[in-house]
Amino acid sequence: MNPALESLIFALNEQPPSQGEILFLGAEPDSELPEVVGWQPLKPLAVVCEAAGMKLVEEPSGVFQTIFSLPGKSKEETLAGFAKAYDLLGGNGTLVVGIANSAGASRFEKELKKATPLLYSVSKNKCRTFAVSKQTPWNAELLAEWRELGKTTTIPETPFLTEPGVFSAKHIDPGSALLAEHLPASLRGKVADLGAGWGFLSHAALGKAPNIQQIDLFEADRRALKCAKVNISGKAVFHWHDVTSGLPDSYDYIITNPPFHTAQSKDVDLGKQFLSVAAASLRRGGSMYLVANRQLPYEAHLTELGLRARQIAENHAYKVIFAS
Repeated sequence: MNPALESLIFALNEQPPSQGEILFLGAEPDSELPEVVGWQPLKPLAVVCEAAGMKLVEEPSGVFQTIFSLPGKSKEETLAGFAKAYDLLGGNGTLVVGIANSAGASRFEKELKKATPLLYSVSKNKCRTFAVSKQTPWNAELLAEWRELGKTTTIPETPFLTEPGVFSAKHIDPGSALLAEHLPASLRGKVADLGAGWGFLSHAALGKAPNIQQIDLFEADRRALKCAKVNISGKAVFHWHDVTSGLPDSYDYIITNPPFHTAQSKDVDLGKQFLSVAAASLRRGGSMYLVANRQLPYEAHLTELGLRARQIAENHAYKVIFAS
């Protein structure tokens, strides 16, 4: 179990929520949770929630008596989530937040305390759970600032729209930029972009290669995919999808900047899973272009998968690999 969720459930056992409808922002399932309406933008976790029988919504609306929250990684996302929770709470509703210490629990508890007094704070499993009530006065100026943090924005000096919480929300990822430089104009046919984010690589590929017939963007974060639909038009098809579960089609070319983090931790196996799925989804004669941190051992894994792999570019931090 996610330790932050375990900490949250421990606090709920000590301080049971009031009667009324409950919203769970950043939802994850557990048998000890009461019945909730869940919001979960990450496909792998959404699949697990639905399998456990949880009702999920694409975007929460209405009024809730209690809101549970397991915030994401970024400061802007977390503070904007506090404001969202305030706006969704009923007049005497309660917000209960669970965060790992390593993800900034103490800092965010202090930030929320600037807006309104805490009802309680509980520490367990290197996590912290704290609660506030809408019944007590809130700092309206802080709430307004936090609402602004949650809005979609354009990356400076680019046309690209992003929002807090998505990968590389404030700038073009330098690894993706290196890969984009080395995508050839000869890309053609049906192309897949695995872990497409808000669409930078697909945008670059379509701009370079006029013979692409269709590019399928596969992205696990629904928020990033929503941005990609604004950033790209034309030959793109969008899939809210967990790449590690496999792809529904085969492709002439695959481009990817595979992720290698799960929550706060490095997870090299996640990147390897992406490459395994990519290899299985290439048509005969197909090719893959990928970027990775220089120290990641992807060439050996690609060879194990039966592909011929070679490095075609590098800089101080990243390498671009071609595999066929």
